[in-house]
Amino acid sequence: MVAPVLQTPPAVSAPTRLRLPDLLQATDRCADDVLSGRYDRLLAAAPLTVDERWYNRLYGDDELDIWLISWVPDKSTELHDHGGSLGALTVVSGALRETRWDGQTLRDRELTAGDQAAFPLGWVHDVVWAAPSGWGHRPLARESAATGGSAQPAPVTLSVHAYSPPLSAMSYYEVTERNTLRRNRTELTDAPEG
Repeated sequence: MVAPVLQTPPAVSAPTRLRLPDLLQATDRCADDVLSGRYDRLLAAAPLTVDERWYNRLYGDDELDIWLISWVPDKSTELHDHGGSLGALTVVSGALRETRWDGQTLRDRELTAGDQAAFPLGWVHDVVWAAPSGWGHRPLARESAATGGSAQPAPVTLSVHAYSPPLSAMSYYEVTERNTLRRNRTELTDAPEG
């Protein structure tokens, strides 16, 4: 049997001297810092609820931005790219589901605590909270003041994201009836949420 010939992708001029492995290393290092308690003051001030997402910059300069982001059920980022920035993430706790456009269709993957993902230029995806293993398809448990209930809420997922150069724009997309990608809008931003 003859081994398949692997095509080398065309060289793309990167907008930064940092490479995807550098971003993965940065998110991994900051995820360790979060787990070791270095950012406990940020977590104590954050609204860790199942209703609202939040994000906080951990580091920023002209070349690199690193963010701690929370993920909660029923909140989507929409299909988007990161404009002219490379990106990477490390899941600190919980689980995320990434749906990405592979050029022909949407593909899903689950990322759990410790998993990493890198986003080259042109990467179009949506990221959402994913139910942790064993959570199943149960409805979200929420505290009920009316009934005095104290049900356990769905866990909040935390992840660390790095962008280089720092985000300046994000474009949002939809998949058309002809199974192509259509850009809906582009927003200028300096944060991980447009």
